[in-house]
Amino acid sequence: MTAEQIPLAGVIGSPIAHSKSPLLHGHWLKTLGIKGHYIPMDVAPENLESVLRALPLAGFVGTNITVPHKVAAMDIADLVTDRATLIGAANTLIFRKDGKIHADNTDGYGFIENLRQNAPNWDPKAGPAAVLGAGGAARAVVASLLDAGVPQILLTNRTRLRAENLQRDFGAKIKVVDWIQAGNIIEEAATVVNTTALGMMGKPELRVPLDGLQKGALVTDLVYNPLQTRLLREASDMGCVTVDGLGMLIHQAIPGFERWFGSRPVVDAEIRAVLLR
Repeated sequence: MTAEQIPLAGVIGSPIAHSKSPLLHGHWLKTLGIKGHYIPMDVAPENLESVLRALPLAGFVGTNITVPHKVAAMDIADLVTDRATLIGAANTLIFRKDGKIHADNTDGYGFIENLRQNAPNWDPKAGPAAVLGAGGAARAVVASLLDAGVPQILLTNRTRLRAENLQRDFGAKIKVVDWIQAGNIIEEAATVVNTTALGMMGKPELRVPLDGLQKGALVTDLVYNPLQTRLLREASDMGCVTVDGLGMLIHQAIPGFERWFGSRPVVDAEIRAVLLR
């Protein structure tokens, strides 16, 4: 890219119209005074590789990747970080000057940074973490919790086999529990994380019994629409520390933005307000 070219980035998915990423990155570009653009791109699976190979020729410096392309993008990439390999999916691509595509996964980074910003007294080593769900988001959460020093992860999923697959990949600190026992693992947990879509607008509620929540436990939900899910409302009423999922969306975007546009944005009340508008 020459000095005169304006850097381009975007997010690729299908569908993509619902994505808040263009709003997020667009706000940062404007407030930081950067001449660049970030656009949504609806790309069918069969066209993904040809689009990714062509974008650098049009001035793109990278893209975010979302459903349903997170696994396929990692397979297409020339270089893949260890954490993306461990999680089994990529959400951030960097188009290098040597023509190679570099794939990373920043979901776990975004998850932990959200907790550190909004629950600064959280101690990951205080006790086990209960993780509800075993999909792609759960894999990123589990990897980041283990890195942070959580002594044990009590994992439950409606389909037990998926949880057992995650246990196989991440090792002895993962204990799989049947979904019907989810209320019991919450009683043991110093940290509770919902990685499922249950409780999201238009989805069924998370119907796990919450009466065993420990007062002072950290409870967080990756769902951010609605911002305050039933899990977070009830946990707050029971004296838990609660963190909503919007901050994870914001924080996971920072590493990509910094690599693409050369400046590190800040996470403040203004960007939350922009996304909630």
